[in-house]
Amino acid sequence: MSHFTDTLNPAQKEAVLNYDKPSLIVAGAGSGKTRVLTSRIAYMIEQGVHPGSILALTFTNKAAREMRERIEQLVPDGRARYIWMGTFHSVFYRILRQEAGRLGFDANFTIYDTANSESLLSTIIKERNLNTDEYKPRDIHSRISLAKNNLVTAEAYAANTSFVAEDRQRKRPEFSAIFLEYARRCKANNAMDFDDLLIYANILFRDFPDALEQYRNRFRYILVDEYQDTNYAQYLIVRRLAQTHSNVCVVGDDAQSIYSFRGAKIENILRFQNDFPEAKVFKLEQNYRSTQNIVNAANSIIAKNDRQIPKHVFSENDEGDRVKVLKAYTDQEEAYLVADLAKREGRENGGRWNEIAVLYRNNSQSRAIEDALRRRDVPYRIYSGHSFYDRKEIKDLVAYFRLIVNPRDNEALRRIINTPARGIGAVTVARVAAVAAERGVSMWEVLEGTGSEQVPELKTAAKKLADFTGLIRSLSLERSTKPLHEFGLEVATRSGLIGSYRMNPSPESENALENINELLSSMQNFKEERIVLAYEEDDREADAEPTVEEWLQNISLMTDMDKEGEDSKNRVVLMTVHSAKGLEFDTVFIVGVEENLFPSLMSATSQEKLEEERRLFYVAVTRARKKAFVSFARQRFKWGNTEFCSPSRFITEMDERYVDLPADMDEESAENSPASLPKQRQERYRPERPAYGNRAVSGAGGSGHPERPASPAPRTPHIAAAPPDTRNMKSMGSRRPAQEGETTPKHTVSASRYAVGMRVEHAKFGRGEITNIEELASDMKITVIFDDGTAGRKSLLSRYANLKIID
Repeated sequence: MSHFTDTLNPAQKEAVLNYDKPSLIVAGAGSGKTRVLTSRIAYMIEQGVHPGSILALTFTNKAAREMRERIEQLVPDGRARYIWMGTFHSVFYRILRQEAGRLGFDANFTIYDTANSESLLSTIIKERNLNTDEYKPRDIHSRISLAKNNLVTAEAYAANTSFVAEDRQRKRPEFSAIFLEYARRCKANNAMDFDDLLIYANILFRDFPDALEQYRNRFRYILVDEYQDTNYAQYLIVRRLAQTHSNVCVVGDDAQSIYSFRGAKIENILRFQNDFPEAKVFKLEQNYRSTQNIVNAANSIIAKNDRQIPKHVFSENDEGDRVKVLKAYTDQEEAYLVADLAKREGRENGGRWNEIAVLYRNNSQSRAIEDALRRRDVPYRIYSGHSFYDRKEIKDLVAYFRLIVNPRDNEALRRIINTPARGIGAVTVARVAAVAAERGVSMWEVLEGTGSEQVPELKTAAKKLADFTGLIRSLSLERSTKPLHEFGLEVATRSGLIGSYRMNPSPESENALENINELLSSMQNFKEERIVLAYEEDDREADAEPTVEEWLQNISLMTDMDKEGEDSKNRVVLMTVHSAKGLEFDTVFIVGVEENLFPSLMSATSQEKLEEERRLFYVAVTRARKKAFVSFARQRFKWGNTEFCSPSRFITEMDERYVDLPADMDEESAENSPASLPKQRQERYRPERPAYGNRAVSGAGGSGHPERPASPAPRTPHIAAAPPDTRNMKSMGSRRPAQEGETTPKHTVSASRYAVGMRVEHAKFGRGEITNIEELASDMKITVIFDDGTAGRKSLLSRYANLKIID
């Protein structure tokens, strides 16, 4: 038996050793699934399985690299290089390049990312004179992607009367025509988008049985990571390839299936045993990541879901702190509360800010958190922010490489034909596009004819266009004669990009030049970093100079996760819960855990959507190693109004043995109504800035981002519903104190309970002395100077302060 299996626990070892039958490895959060997957592959190789017959599919290039590196450590004789390992898209891109001719493409086809696809759709929408408010390129692309993930081609979509009727109802009757034109132009441009890589792989295996048989014989063993995230197209590829030998192993966790909006289907993992009746199920249930309290709290959440594979995740780590629930009165107060605690955690952990994460359901929630962190001088970064490859200068340079490799790429040509400026204006480009459309050729083919004046419409711009085509031709001839980095520098220089930034000195230009240099450096390092998929029949050496095509493939097929991992600076990380999957931190804050926000308003339409929201919350909690905080606000500013919020049902679904709830949590149901909750807080929560402590604030604040107004939450056994009628909320703000000669309305708090000079104790701020009492319409505002200097002076509402009188 291999020595590396000795360190595995019994469940892990069993999953590694039994590799010759269909297998479902159910891997709970933090259970070491990557270790099991890599150990299984290494063990198979040691048992005589040829590495070239193993197909291992992942969802990020980063995961593929890490797995390969681990396997190479376990089997250090070089055999691991023969494994077909990578993302679905990268593996099938390689296959489609070999089989492109069967599908009507050239082998050098371009891959369109989301920005390229949306740019092409924008062009089509404008050409058809459609309203861009109704036909937003992003929305159109999203629906096209969803169709393709379900293996619905443009032709099939247009022929489906129910789809067409649905589009008419959505006031987008031209959608199918746009879809058809988009598919036609992609093919004319010799380009595929990300979804095409999967749909054409399925078409290849459907329409060419000999190709399917060839790859079935090659891939005798198939392993799929994160199987719960597969869509229908990916599912069908795996089913087709494994249909003969059934040696397929899938690894995943149904409790972490959270990407249905991308087409992922939890049914794929739930029905695996129906697809492969001989499958053996292995359950990895020991969590090595989190403390016992965090794991147990997470278990109590996910137990409420009906559709799941039964398992009991446990931890043998320290018991740890209980999950702390934080209650705030407004979304602004929530932000400052989180910022204060994050600052404390950062100080206590030695300034390792990158071990702290703030997770939210929607990106719009980040604004208030950012403001609070800035005011507290806490370093932070937004995960899923501006990717290096999304910067203009990088997209411009990459477009030059794309056009050099594939002259039919109209989108690349449009981007760089006048970048940097060479006197070819938008009118000329539009004429080129019109002539190309009229003749049924690419824009490049039109440009090639301008030198001999075969295109009268472009006669006045012929010289400038000829100079541009001459540049691209010349660079294309050089790409196979120079090392990759040297060729990259040649393109960056001769294109004029470097010169244009040097001629306009500014901080922005300097930054752009640094980014271009970084991209060129990546070309220099690509040879050492790339993963070479090698086979016995290949005639290329492993250390051969990489081609421009291979380098383009590498950056074009990066997933969001691969791109977003670039910034590793020591900062608190802000991100959506969806982005956090696969990551872990010592301390995690989950904010905005309220009905109609988390779970989302849309989840109220079906039990399946609600269960996915619960899985999303489960993912959020299990990102934490040592500490988890969950916060909610009683008021949130949306669409110019302050809305009353109910704490999420997910909070009370956590077993109280593993959770610290606010002292007045049981009173939430009774108090959460317009009559009992003041619309505006009398002071803004700023513990570290005493100057703000007793200042009345006229607005409740909030994210500042427009969101869909929340509707009343449905009643549950745990949490009372939000008030059904919010029409009069705007007039229910905090009232001023009664003036002399006015009658003070009755209030429910007895003024005799507290007195100036009295010593009191607060659960958070500690002990202090009352210095002022002010009667409000339905409460009292009590000003306290606390003994702890960091707390300072606070103005608190008696109803919610829960001040304890010290004898």
